Amino acid sequence: MAKTRGIYKCSICGNIVEVLFAGAGQLICCGQPMDLLDEKIADEGKEKHVPVIEKTTDGCLIKIGSIPHPMEDAHYIQWIEAETEKGVCKKFLKSGEPAEMKVCGEVKSARTYCNVHGLWKS
Repeated sequence: MAKTRGIYKCSICGNIVEVLFAGAGQLICCGQPMDLLDEKIADEGKEKHVPVIEKTTDGCLIKIGSIPHPMEDAHYIQWIEAETEKGVCKKFLKSGEPAEMKVCGEVKSARTYCNVHGLWKS
């Protein structure tokens, strides 16, 4: 059974799926079950991945890591997701862009996905 808002990844082709509504079936890709990614909450090593939520005058700014995360072609943050009182919003990033997202209103929690180190949550 899939998990609502769970992030799943195919270990063969790299497809990534987020479940909007969980059903009884199993997620399959390339003929194999997809892996449910763990939401890591504590940084390890020199790169920092845990989203940092800063309050601003008109909402919040979500930055990735206590020091800026690399945004290179081989290693970057692919997306940032914020859960607010109004729902969930997501920003997709490309290498070279700042690893941050502005959000109007209060942010309850944030998740981010690094193409090298996986899924992280504040």
